Parts: sequence; C-alpha cells; structure tokens
Amino acid sequence: MKKLEESHRMDMSRKKKKTARATFSFLIMGVLLIILIFAAVNMGSLRVSPSELFRGLFIERIENVAAIYDLRFPRIVISLFAGAAVAVSGVLFQAVLKNPLADPGIIGISGGAGFTAVLITAFLPSLFFFTPLFAFAGGVLAFFLVYSLSWKGGLSPLRIILTGVAVSTVFTGLSDALNSMTGGSSTGVASIVEGNITQKTWEDVQTLLPYVIGGLILAILFSGMCNLMSLEDKTARGLGVNVNLMRILISLVAVLLASISTAVAGAVSFLGLLVPHIGRLLVGSDHRALIPFSMLAGAFTFLLADTIGRTIAAPYEVSASVIMSVIGGPFFIILLRRSKKYAA
Repeated sequence: MKKLEESHRMDMSRKKKKTARATFSFLIMGVLLIILIFAAVNMGSLRVSPSELFRGLFIERIENVAAIYDLRFPRIVISLFAGAAVAVSGVLFQAVLKNPLADPGIIGISGGAGFTAVLITAFLPSLFFFTPLFAFAGGVLAFFLVYSLSWKGGLSPLRIILTGVAVSTVFTGLSDALNSMTGGSSTGVASIVEGNITQKTWEDVQTLLPYVIGGLILAILFSGMCNLMSLEDKTARGLGVNVNLMRILISLVAVLLASISTAVAGAVSFLGLLVPHIGRLLVGSDHRALIPFSMLAGAFTFLLADTIGRTIAAPYEVSASVIMSVIGGPFFIILLRRSKKYAA
C-alpha cells in the first residue's frame, strides 16, 4: 500500500510540474508574441510610440500610423495567421501519419497548393478570389499522390518523406517554370513562388482569415481525436475509433491550413516541422495543449522570420521562406540523425 501511495504521489507531482511548465510556456510565448508584434510595427523608417499607435488606430488620424496601418499591418497579420496555420498543419500531419518528420512543405502539400495558386494567378486572374479553393484542391491532389505512392502493404514514414520530397520538387519546378514564363515579376506569381509578402494588402488578409480561422477551430475540435490517432491503429480501433475516416478528416483540415497559407503567403518549409517539436518539449504531447501552443509559436516564428528578413539586409528584403529554410534545414538534419528509426 505504501508503495502504491508513493507511486501515486509521484505521478501527481509529475503532472503538476508538467501543468506548471505548460502554463508558464503559454504565458512566455504570449508575452514574446506581443513584444514582437510591437517591434515589427516599428521596424523601418517610420516609428511610433505605443500611445501614438493607440491614438492613430482608435481616436484620431496620424499620418505615420495611417502609413504603418496600410503597409505593415497586413503583412504582420498574414505572418501571424499563416504561421499559426502551417504550424498546426504540421502537428496534424505528424499525428495522422505517425511520422515526427512530417511537414506540409517536406511532404509536398505546399508545393501542390502553390502550383495551383500560381496557375490561377498566371492564367485565370478573373478567378483570383477563388485562389484559396484551388490551392486546397492542389494540396489534396499532392497529399493523395504522396499517400498512394508511399503505400506498399502499409505506410512507411521513410517512404512518405522520400515520396513527399519528390512530389514537392516536381511541383516546385513547375511553379518556377511558370514564374519564368510570366517574366518573374515581383508580384502575383513570383510572390507565391518566393514566399514574398511585401506587397500584401488588406484584401489578402480578408482572403486568408476566414479559411484559417475555420481550419484552426476544426483543428482544436479534433485535438482529442489526434491523441487517439497517435496510438497504434489496432488500439484506436479497439477504443471505437473509425481510424480511416478520422485520418481522412484530420488530413483534410491539415491540407486546408497548409494550402490556404501557401496561396497567400507562399510555401514556407520546415515551420510545420520545427514548431511542433519545440511545442512537445515545452507543453508535452497532449494535442489539447500542443495545438493551441503551436498556434502561438507558429505565429511568433513566422513573424520573427519575416521581421528578420526585412531588416537584416535593409533596404533589401529576404523572404521569410528563405530565413525558415536556413534555420529549418539544419534542424531537420539533427532530428534525422537523432532518430534511430530513420538513421537505420
């Protein structure tokens, strides 16, 4: 009895420590995100104080605040929501594929979505308003290709990665070819191919927000199911879960989030890989905490990459996708080397 009581007390103590660490992580990430937003607002030739910003937004017209509102706020909002979407998409893919190296950029989803978005932008500009829907269709096509080509008596995490890289390379090559055919302009097609959000406006924000907010709400609703999907399929079926149906539904939500963000902000690799792993270290593997934390951390990471990109070589800019590739590439290699399953 004493041993059982001691074991119970130790379990309770561990749970309290995990809860305290998760709560602290949420608070710190929230504070860092607020600080970063204000820093991003003031990065550039125009600077305003917090009081000026408040007065210019809500009380009276101030020229500097109006310029910042039109030029910087759209890309900040897009960075926040696109970053949250890509990070949560990575969490969902890693849950349903049982693959800790799954990322919408690595497994080809972003490439397929980006290619269809480029097609619409280049050849059917009158349908520009429906670009997110076409991007979603392209993402679904890419996921179907990766899933079907990786299937060989079951899904191998390594085959998913290798097939995804191949599919992503094909779609990226096609997008680059279309970019070259259209003259490689700095807006439209090129902004999607290069992940450049310099010229984004409030219209782009209005295009992005409804889909991303809807996708994030669905992701939260599926968070408990993601915990079950992380188990072995036999175990999940024993608990009464329709594994195949749930895998398809959660995958569609993940594809939606990745595709919509790609259609507006361009393809950003490794964000959906890096953020979920950091989240698991800080808040644990329970998706009911991991998904909300990944929203905050993804928003922070994308906005940080964009802010670094537009200040590191001022007056020139480096796109957030390039910054994430430089950071995420070594991170991916480290994860690959540390995992015995993939190293073999």
